[in-house]
Amino acid sequence: MARLRPASAAHRAALPAATAAGRAALAVATSLLLCLALAAPAFAEVRRADVIMGQTVEERGLSVSQCPSIDALYACVMDDEGTVYFERDATSPTQIASVTKIMTALVALDAVGEGLVSLDDEVQVSAEAAAVGESTAGLQEGDVMTLEEALYGLLVPSGNDAAVAIAQTVGAVFAGTSADDDASQQAFIDQMNVTAADLGCVDTVYRNPHGLDDGEFAGDQHSCAADQALIVKEAMRDETFRAIVGGGDATIKVERDGEQVDIELASTDEFIDMYEHARGVKTGFTDLAGPSFAAAANDGERDLYAIVIHSSSEAQRFIDAQTLCEWVYGNMIDYALANSDEQVQASFGDVSGQVPVVAEVSHADWIDRTIPATLSDPDATAEVFALNGNVSQSFAFDEVHGAVSAGDKVGTATFKQRNEVIATYDLVACQDVPAPDFLTGVGIWWDRLFRSLSGQPTAAESTVLNATPLINDKTAVVQDAAAQQ
Repeated sequence: MARLRPASAAHRAALPAATAAGRAALAVATSLLLCLALAAPAFAEVRRADVIMGQTVEERGLSVSQCPSIDALYACVMDDEGTVYFERDATSPTQIASVTKIMTALVALDAVGEGLVSLDDEVQVSAEAAAVGESTAGLQEGDVMTLEEALYGLLVPSGNDAAVAIAQTVGAVFAGTSADDDASQQAFIDQMNVTAADLGCVDTVYRNPHGLDDGEFAGDQHSCAADQALIVKEAMRDETFRAIVGGGDATIKVERDGEQVDIELASTDEFIDMYEHARGVKTGFTDLAGPSFAAAANDGERDLYAIVIHSSSEAQRFIDAQTLCEWVYGNMIDYALANSDEQVQASFGDVSGQVPVVAEVSHADWIDRTIPATLSDPDATAEVFALNGNVSQSFAFDEVHGAVSAGDKVGTATFKQRNEVIATYDLVACQDVPAPDFLTGVGIWWDRLFRSLSGQPTAAESTVLNATPLINDKTAVVQDAAAQQ
């Protein structure tokens, strides 16, 4: 990994200057949101401004029943390829509480990947780390453990004490062994910001390694749902991280006063127990961030990362995350590409049996003969997200001469969803078609000459027989709108 690099003085200086005005507005906006949340109970809803794959619900003309209904004020769900399926105010700045610890773990694990530290290196708990308070791993001043054990303390019970201990230990490598704890921790925080920028985060600033945001920790630390999806996606590439966040409760050993002590860690993540596809990740809660959760899920085929910030309750944040993941999985379909009522018997390659004739391709050596064609894989499907629109097709036909055998390429079929190519297949002959013999060819030459002079067609026209059935029709939208009136 080449991501780790020192934060420049200009970078560190630019962060407060670039965000000071925005942070003041953020504080006011957050206070207003909190007042509104206290004044009336939150409830799951669909917003016309929610964004589905780059377009709002309103722009897509989707019905309420087709969209995910969640409580969270900010949300995003992304897959492992970076495709963003859903956004709600996903780039709006907000506090993220202990979701911050994902980046803390990522920077530490990047340092392991770079060979700067080892998972077996010792982490010692300073007085400052032990005194952070709030959510802890039960560590005491002077405790010594491996970095791997400290990461469990960071991610399983959301230990603020573990966060500071890790930042001071790993940060000393960035700052130099002669640096004190404060300088080491600041070097680690600087690297958190550098890593966020390197990942393409658009509005993320870290000021501490744990995510506390009031009292002595009040300030302009913030992020957004879209940025956190990128960070979770990156963190989940690390096997150690995946194992820790997906394992539930854990026990770690620390050396305390010369003795080995077991510390039982209770996971704050209820997602793993309630959802069959859950792969865990990280909870968060402060008054400013509200109940938040960064989730990972896998249904056996696709990794998803769902971020929900400022949901209506600690239980609802998990429900919101599950709702988003199930909505994506439920709208992933295998779309059959060959759809034709005309069938013929064919045998080529691994294909043997009835196949759909998707096109009739003109044979250039004949006047009135076409070649029945199918896809090179007649059973081909393309996985598509149903709500991203219907599928279209375009066929390009080769100029075919001479004898044709079943399986020979005679063209190309391209399939798109919202102007993005989802599949391309060769068109192949379903049957053998002979070339005209010499005498027949002479007759065709004369016939073609007279047809040309009289303006008649000189060869059969290629035609498409394939259909692209609608994935979505507007009937449901109309019925849904009528029901709401």
